[in-house]
Amino acid sequence: MKNVLLLILLFAGISVFSQSTLKKQVVEVACGQCQFKMKGKKGCDLAVRIGGKSYFVEGTNIDDHGDAHSNDGFCNAVRKAEVTGTIKGDKFVATSFKLLPKGK
Repeated sequence: MKNVLLLILLFAGISVFSQSTLKKQVVEVACGQCQFKMKGKKGCDLAVRIGGKSYFVEGTNIDDHGDAHSNDGFCNAVRKAEVTGTIKGDKFVATSFKLLPKGK
């Protein structure tokens, strides 16, 4: 019985870990407030949309990728980025973030 319980806990732990660890992927990225209509922060903050759910980003800043208020900036357009990181709670913690050229 102890072995069965141990196996269940092991598989549950692996399942939780694998859901929060993300491989390199292309996601939608924009200002969370302006484009994704997210609440909870003031001002403009970088966010990604993964699997239909939006997350504010830690590890890089909206201003690290150009003028957010330009015509193709994050406050006015949803762009694509190649990212790697983990989802921790309601945030995406980026370990890499590469903004892709428009139209890709």
